[in-house]
Amino acid sequence: MRFLVLTTAILWMFNAHANIEPKAVESELESLAKKHGVQLKDVGMYATSGEGESLRTIIDVNGKIRMTPASITKVVTASAVLANFPPGHKFKTQLLGSGDIKNGVLKGNIYLKGGGDPSFVSENMWFLVNAFLRNQVKKIEGDIVVDDSLFDKMRYDVSRQKERVDRAYDAPVGAMSFNWNSANIFVRPGKVGEEAKVFSDPENDYIRLVAKAKTTSGNENKLLADRKEDSKFDGDVIHVGGSIGRGNKEIAIFKNITQPDLWSGYNLKSFLAQRGVQVTGSIKTGVTPESAEVMAESESKAIEQILADMNKFSNNYVAEMLTKNLGTFKKPKGASLADGVVLINEHLKSLALPEDQYHIESPSGLTRENKMSSYVMWRVLQHLRNDFRVQPEFLSSLPIAGIDGTLKKRMKDSEAERWVRAKTGYINNVVSLAGYAGLADGRVVTFSFVYNGSTDETKVRQFFDKLLIFLVK
Repeated sequence: MRFLVLTTAILWMFNAHANIEPKAVESELESLAKKHGVQLKDVGMYATSGEGESLRTIIDVNGKIRMTPASITKVVTASAVLANFPPGHKFKTQLLGSGDIKNGVLKGNIYLKGGGDPSFVSENMWFLVNAFLRNQVKKIEGDIVVDDSLFDKMRYDVSRQKERVDRAYDAPVGAMSFNWNSANIFVRPGKVGEEAKVFSDPENDYIRLVAKAKTTSGNENKLLADRKEDSKFDGDVIHVGGSIGRGNKEIAIFKNITQPDLWSGYNLKSFLAQRGVQVTGSIKTGVTPESAEVMAESESKAIEQILADMNKFSNNYVAEMLTKNLGTFKKPKGASLADGVVLINEHLKSLALPEDQYHIESPSGLTRENKMSSYVMWRVLQHLRNDFRVQPEFLSSLPIAGIDGTLKKRMKDSEAERWVRAKTGYINNVVSLAGYAGLADGRVVTFSFVYNGSTDETKVRQFFDKLLIFLVK
């Protein structure tokens, strides 16, 4: 009898230790909110622990109230993408030719046909050019015609913020895009008092650099870089001014471009020239004729790796590119972002979510028009967690606390480092975080935290992070 009593006591103690008590969580949540100046009326939070019959709600603060989610919207986008493009799916970019090849001369145009690949970068362009060289062409007596007709011509969707900026996160979208439609500008100091050395990478005739930055003593970085309008020039003009200290090795600046199709074409011409292929014509836009023959083809990274590009770094450009690819199911040519957003909302409807708790207009979350409750976001996360066909791919796309992506510097050197994988979100007066927190005993906390208010975003992030550290502990 005594043994039975002891055994029961031990089991009770074990279960008490194993469970996350909602009351303890509530107490800690309120204490942390007060400490960081966060009013709970401004948050929407929902979290559970365990799974199946042992699933328990441990946090529900305004969980079913619609709020602006910011970039955690990309979780929804990822879910719709994986529902339509299974793991392993790849997009194709092609080089096609029209005309005959005689003695190494192609007498006709080549067509750079975009297949909506968000991950088409310099390595892919090299692969495409190297494959093209096996046709033994050394001269093209014709034009480079860029075909990006798979998508519509709207480069900046109305769902984005109204003010355009020239930073990489606001890059335009096109079915034929290159290097995330952004230029890399590198600045190195020269001698003190002299001009700094400015480079564009990759080098091409689309970018015109106006370099007026000076070199100073010390380690300061007061560089100014702006993209300027120039109606007399087909490409983009980037002015680099200000100053760089002699103590700096190199400063990188990333600027988006305005015309994805021409940008891609000029880079193709540059890459061909580096391999000794001359193009006598110009760079144009158009549609590939049916009679053109495929001369080279490049496949994208697998869809799950592209999702990692989107989620790890909260890349808005990738989110919109993938959404327009979704749109091709509705419209095989000239697909719009709105076409893709229809599929995202159809996907959410298929999950039987409460329709009065969400409204999605933008796949990236770079808008205040999106609305979603923390409960709905939790439901999407649970769907992704429970669908083994996509679970590993989605999980690996998320930033890891203290390790990489937008969580690289958060929860570092804490009990939550490497134990939290989550998508971050931020626009003015909106801070969000949604994902999973692993526990040492194998259970997982699925959570969705959203803040809409005027408290300093740093304090809100600390509030979210400290709460997760408490849950992991």
